Amino acid sequence: MTNRLARESSPYLQQHADNPVDWYPWGEEAFRVARETGKPVLLSIGYSACHWCHVMAHESFEDAATAELMNELFVNIKVDREERPDIDKIYQTAHQLLTQRGGGWPLTMFLDGEDQRPFFGGTYFPTEARYGMPAFGELLKNVASYYADKRDEVRSHGARLLEVFTKLEPAPAGPGAALGAAPLAAARNTLEQTFDRDLGGFGSAPKFPHPTTIDRLLRHWRASANEAEPDIEALFMATLTLTRMAEGGLFDHVGGGFCRYSVDRYWQIPHFEKMLYDNGPLLALYAQAALATGDTMFGDVASATSAWMLTDMRADNGGFFATRDADSEGHEGIYYLWRPEQVRELLGDDYELFARRFGLNQDANFEGQWHLTVRESISDIATATGRREEDVLPAIDAAKKKLLRERLKRVAPGRDEKQLTSWNALAIRGLAIAGRALDRTDLVDAAVGAARFLQSTLFVDGRLLASYKDGEARFPAYLDDHAFLLDALLELLQARWDTAQLEFAVQLAELMLAHFEDREGGAFFFTADDHETLIHRPKPLADEAVPSGNGIAAFALQRLGFLLGDTRYLDAAERTLRASWRAISEYPHGHVSLLSALEEYLDHPEIIVVRGDVHEIARWQHAAARLYAPRRLVFGISADARSLPGALAERAAIDGETVAYRCLGTHCDMPVTTWEALAAQLSGA
Repeated sequence: MTNRLARESSPYLQQHADNPVDWYPWGEEAFRVARETGKPVLLSIGYSACHWCHVMAHESFEDAATAELMNELFVNIKVDREERPDIDKIYQTAHQLLTQRGGGWPLTMFLDGEDQRPFFGGTYFPTEARYGMPAFGELLKNVASYYADKRDEVRSHGARLLEVFTKLEPAPAGPGAALGAAPLAAARNTLEQTFDRDLGGFGSAPKFPHPTTIDRLLRHWRASANEAEPDIEALFMATLTLTRMAEGGLFDHVGGGFCRYSVDRYWQIPHFEKMLYDNGPLLALYAQAALATGDTMFGDVASATSAWMLTDMRADNGGFFATRDADSEGHEGIYYLWRPEQVRELLGDDYELFARRFGLNQDANFEGQWHLTVRESISDIATATGRREEDVLPAIDAAKKKLLRERLKRVAPGRDEKQLTSWNALAIRGLAIAGRALDRTDLVDAAVGAARFLQSTLFVDGRLLASYKDGEARFPAYLDDHAFLLDALLELLQARWDTAQLEFAVQLAELMLAHFEDREGGAFFFTADDHETLIHRPKPLADEAVPSGNGIAAFALQRLGFLLGDTRYLDAAERTLRASWRAISEYPHGHVSLLSALEEYLDHPEIIVVRGDVHEIARWQHAAARLYAPRRLVFGISADARSLPGALAERAAIDGETVAYRCLGTHCDMPVTTWEALAAQLSGA
């Protein structure tokens, strides 16, 4: 017997289709039943790669007695937070307000069946009272009794909660208030206070990658490069964190790619799920760090990460899947673990090199087995074994390939094969940046393929959709989908010009202005003006696991506005910064995406358009891309490109010559027709 979730496209919802719980997907049917029966709603939100979601499912949702209780007392709704981040954002905020604690997944919320307002909630609940939490069965009975006996109190709580929701957004800066650089310095200083100087990262366990934070530090260092005292400390914080992450167990040394976070401060043992939304930004970051420092290790990590994305996460349609689970065969991380005797049998004479490098000659570090982390440097291994350094690294790389072939024979963790627009956009951006930085046309090809997949499959009747699975595109797209994709297309256009992609970018910008912007208060709502009506329409400003949609919207619209000379986009970006100003000022290190938009508002991006022969402009672009210059955009447009919009129409080609147009915001230099002249402009900048 299956429940209603069997008809859903989400792999996470389908995982619960054979539960004895009478699950409903989110929708009018469930709330109609709640109104007719007078029952409260039990809302459970999770995602397919969530370990504790699986634990609660096994303990409670697969248990006949618990399911009987849930079915008797509640109307039960399951939501995949990756498909419906709008619902998740609202009820995560409600959980925090109700419990005064941070949320997470699985999120368990109890709603008034009449109006969707929450009155109680938590995250994971065990079947027996432990971890300071009540037993789930007893909780269900108590909540149902409270709902039946205290309806007036439930309604009063719900009304007060909605009042608080309306007060969550900070007041915007006044139209005459000057936006300054103070938050940029404040964020950098706050990050230094929490920085782990021994192991990289910020704070203690658990440690998350936070690519937007590391990107902010790299940008901060680069902005200070021409000052009398460049901020080398910012560079140190970024590169030490990237190094320790790449050496630790957060990184998959055999198959490439990064896990979600480290459970310890040493980056040794991860939570083993792998998310596309982490790896796209980390790919870009490591490629940029390779440019910024010249350290080949960063480039190697970027290459390994892109290899994992292309081989394991790319669908035949060119788009990318969402996640790899943490668990396989009922155990977390077992897919990634080794025993020394297994590895010795695979590697033979090279075993000692590999064992020294990855700690197989030391104590087991995860449940009696070995999860690979770097323990000795290549130079130390060469000295200890009497080999040359230039021979050690190829031997270890060859060993990794042998282990990967062996690992592919194991039962792999489950893969959530829905394709999300926003996460694909982060992958496109990462591939485009890495393609330019590492001179890898195959990565650019992959980015182009994913962008075409999104445009052809998830852009329907002039509107963007959020998710694709089993041949069906679903759910109206959110702010993140539009903003992340606009940003990604601007990066992709620098790697390979396609006027049709620019037109798509303009369509996305227009949709944001038409359907998402708060023209009176500034900034952008998470959902469109014609989206399903929920109890709240959030306007999220802070960075979370992914960058802030408002931050990326302001950043990308500003760049598009300068590229095309369209002040509507520049004005929308400024309104977003003004609406966010109090949040940025009070908690700058929590709004680093908005800080990057602020940085380019104060010091406008440098935009270079090169027109001419395809091969010659590629040479100029390649030379310009050899430097880490995060506020520089270089577009190579062939001489025969026609019907360019806005200010690009004025960047005309000159017969028989290659010409470059350089602008800083609204100020433009005289065009130049030699690489040497352009190089002099770049050097002066």
